[in-house]
Amino acid sequence: MLPTKIRIKREKIHERCKNICPPKDTFDRTLVHTHDKSRTDLEQVPKIFMKPDFALDDSLTFNSVLPWSHFNTAGGKGNRDAASSKLLQEKLSHYLDIVEVNIAHQISLRSEAFFHAMTSQHELQDYLKKTSQAVKMLRDKIAQIDKVMCEGSLHILRLALTRNNCVKVYNKLKLMATVHQTQPTVQVLLSTSEFVGALDLIATTQEVLQQELQGIHSFRHLGSQLCELEKLIDKMMIAEFSTYSHSDLNRPLEDDCQVLEECVINKVSQIEEIDTDVVVKLADQMRMLNFPQWFDLLKDIFSKFTIFLQRVKATLNIIHSVVLSVLDKNQRTRELEEISQQKNAAKDNSLDTEVAYLIHEGMFISDAFSEGELTAMTVDTASQRNASPNSEPCSSDSVSEPECTTDSSSSKEQTSSSATPGGVDIMVSEDMKLTDLELGKLANNIQELLYSASDICHDRAVKFLMSRAKDGFLEKLNSMEFITLSRLMETFILDTEQICGRKSMSLLGALQSQANKFVNRFHEERKTKLSLLLDNERWKQADVPAEFQDLVDSISDGKIALPEKKLGATEERKPAEVLVVEGQQYAVVGTVLLLIRIILEYCQCVDNIPSVTTDMLTRLSDLLKYFNSRSCQLVLGAGALQVVGLKTITTKNLALSSRCLQLIVHYIPVIRAHFEARLPPKQYSMLRHFDHITKDYHDHIAEISAKLVAIMDSLFDKLLSKYEVKAPVPSACFRNICKQMAKMHEAIFDLLPEEQTQMLFLRINASYKLHLKKQLSHLNVINDGGPQNGLVTADVAFYTGNLQALKGLKDLDLNMAEIWEQKR
Repeated sequence: MLPTKIRIKREKIHERCKNICPPKDTFDRTLVHTHDKSRTDLEQVPKIFMKPDFALDDSLTFNSVLPWSHFNTAGGKGNRDAASSKLLQEKLSHYLDIVEVNIAHQISLRSEAFFHAMTSQHELQDYLKKTSQAVKMLRDKIAQIDKVMCEGSLHILRLALTRNNCVKVYNKLKLMATVHQTQPTVQVLLSTSEFVGALDLIATTQEVLQQELQGIHSFRHLGSQLCELEKLIDKMMIAEFSTYSHSDLNRPLEDDCQVLEECVINKVSQIEEIDTDVVVKLADQMRMLNFPQWFDLLKDIFSKFTIFLQRVKATLNIIHSVVLSVLDKNQRTRELEEISQQKNAAKDNSLDTEVAYLIHEGMFISDAFSEGELTAMTVDTASQRNASPNSEPCSSDSVSEPECTTDSSSSKEQTSSSATPGGVDIMVSEDMKLTDLELGKLANNIQELLYSASDICHDRAVKFLMSRAKDGFLEKLNSMEFITLSRLMETFILDTEQICGRKSMSLLGALQSQANKFVNRFHEERKTKLSLLLDNERWKQADVPAEFQDLVDSISDGKIALPEKKLGATEERKPAEVLVVEGQQYAVVGTVLLLIRIILEYCQCVDNIPSVTTDMLTRLSDLLKYFNSRSCQLVLGAGALQVVGLKTITTKNLALSSRCLQLIVHYIPVIRAHFEARLPPKQYSMLRHFDHITKDYHDHIAEISAKLVAIMDSLFDKLLSKYEVKAPVPSACFRNICKQMAKMHEAIFDLLPEEQTQMLFLRINASYKLHLKKQLSHLNVINDGGPQNGLVTADVAFYTGNLQALKGLKDLDLNMAEIWEQKR
C-alpha cells in the first residue's frame, strides 16, 4: 500500500482535475460536438497528408505539397510569387494547428487512464521492493547454512575429484606415448603390403585422437598426416584392384566374340553397298544401313551389353558376399559383448547414490568417481587386448623403455599384429578391419557400381540410337518397324533392370522421346488422310467390303485389334449394302469405314507401345473432334457445295451423316474401356474427353434431326399459307404435301432405324398440325359440322391415310383433332 500522505495528495490532485472537467452528460454532449468539429477540421487537411506512405523524398509527393510551378521569379512576377509563398506557408501552418489540436484533444480524453496507470506503477514498485528484501534475507540464511553444514564435506569430495583427475592425466599421457609411435608402425606395415593392418591402425588412432586426445596441441598435425597416409594406401589399393578389373573385364564376352567396337566395325564391313574408302567415319557408315541391318546390329549390341553387365555383377557379388560375411561376424561379436556387459552390470552399482546430487563445476560427483574407474578399466583392457599373446606387456610407468616388436603375419593367417615403440601391440583381426558403418557404405557403393555400369551401357545405347536418328531415319519408320524397335528396347531395359535391380532412365527417356515423335507423325498422317477423305466425300451411301465387316465383327467379340487378312475368303465375298453391328444395320459413307479402321490402329498402337497411352488418348480425342466438326461444316454448314461440288445438301445426305455419327457414338464406350484398362488410376481423369466427345456427337445428331424437321416446316409454311377450303377433295395443297412427305420417307427410311424414322415423322407431323391450325384459324374454319368443316376433314383424312400407308408408319398416332380451335 502507498503511504497515507502520498495517497491523500494524489487524491486531491485527481479531485481538482475532476472539478475542472464538466459533468458526464455535459461532457458527452461536448464530446460529440467536439468530435464533429474535429472531423470537420480534419476534412480541411488534404488526404495526401494522411497516407501511410507519405514521404517528402518522393518527387510526386513533394511537388503535390509544394507546387513550384507557382514560384517563377522570371518575367516580373516576384511579388506574386512571394504572396503565393506566404499563402502556402500559412496554409501548411493551419493544417499543423488542426492536427496538433486534435492530438491534444485525444490525449485529454484519456487522462483518466493515464492516472490509473501511474497509480498501478507505484503500487508495483512497492511490491517489488518488499520482495527484494525478502529474497535478501533468504539468501543470508542459506549462506549461513552452507558455511556451517556443507563446506567441510564438499572439501573432502573436491579432494577425491582432484585425485581422479590426476589419474586421468596419467592415463592420458600413457595413451599419448602409444599414439606417438603410430606413423613408424604404419610405414613398417606398408613395407610388407599389410594394407588392412595399416588402415586398421590408422582408423584406431584417428578414433583415439577424436575422442580421447581431442584438443592436444602436440597432435594437431597428426590427424592430417594420417589422412594423407590413408589416401596413399587408397591409391595403392585402387591401382591393384584396377589392374585386376581391367584384366578380367577385357576378356572376350564370348568364346568367338569381339569387343563392342569390333562388333560394329565387322557388321558394317559385311555390307557390300558401303564403300569404306569413300565413307570414312564409322558413324556415317552405320547410317547407311537399312532398317533390318541396323536392327540386327542393335540386337547384337544389346546382347553384348547384357553379357557385360552379367560379368560385372558376378564380380561385384563376390565382393558383396565378403562384406556381408564380415558384417555377420561383427554382429555376432557385438552380441557376445552385450552378454558380457550384462553379466558385469552388477559391479557398476556399488557407488553411493546419495552423493549423486552433489554437484561440483557442472559434474555429478558420482559420475566423476565412475568415469575415473571406467577409464582405468578401459586402458587396462585395451592394453591387454592389443598386447601380443607371444610377448610380455610393456611397462606403463615409463615411455622410455625399449620398444616391443613383433613380426607381421603372413597373408594366410587370420590375424596380423604390429608393435609400436610406445610399448602397446596392436592386433588386426578379420572382425576389426572396418566398422559396420564403413562396411554398409562399401556394400552400397558396390551396388552403385553396378548401377553405374548399367547407366553407362544405356548411355552408349542412346548415343548409338541418336546417331542413327540424325537424318530422321527413326521418324520415317512405319508402325510395325517402330513397334519392333520399341519392343527390343523395352526387353533390353527389363533385362538390365533384372540384372541390376534398378531401371536406368536414359534409354527409356530416349525411347519415350522417339515414341512421342512417332505418335506425332502417326497422328498427323492419319489426320491428313481423314481430312482428304472428308474433302472428297460426296456423302452417298457406300458398299461395305467384307474386310470391314470382319473388322467390326472382331470388335463385337470384345477385342479391339486389326484382324489378319483372309485373302481367299475376302475375294469370294461380295460387298454388302450396309454394315451390321451387333444386329443393327448402319448405312455409312466410305470415309467412316476408313475412320473405324484408323481408330482401331490407334487402339492397337497403345497395346504395342504402352508408354504412349496418354498421348494416344489425346490424339484420338482430337481426331474424333475433327471428324465431328468437319462433317458438320460440310453437311449442316453446306461446305460440301464448294469443296466437292454438290448441287444441294439433300435430306438423304443429312440422314446418312446422322447415321455415320451414330456409328461412331456406338464405339466410343468400347474405345473408352480399352484405354481405361491401360491407363494408371491417377490418369483416369483423362477419360472425360470421351464424355465431352459423346455429348458433341449427340448434339450434332440432334441438330441434323432439327434440320430435317425445319425443311418440312418451311415447306408446310409455304404450302399451307395458300390453302383454301374448297372443292375438289383432296385439294392440290394436300396432294403436294403428301407427295413431299413420301419423298422424305423414301430418302431416310432405308438409312435410319424404324424407331428414329417414327420419332422424326411425329415431330414433322406436329409441325404440320401447327401450320394447319394457324391457317384454319386465319380462314375462320371451325369444327361445326358445316360444309367447310367437311372439306377440311376430307383433306386431313387423305393426308392421314397417305402418311400411315408409308412403310413403318402404320401405327403412328397422329392425333389430328388438335388442328381445331377449342370452342369458346
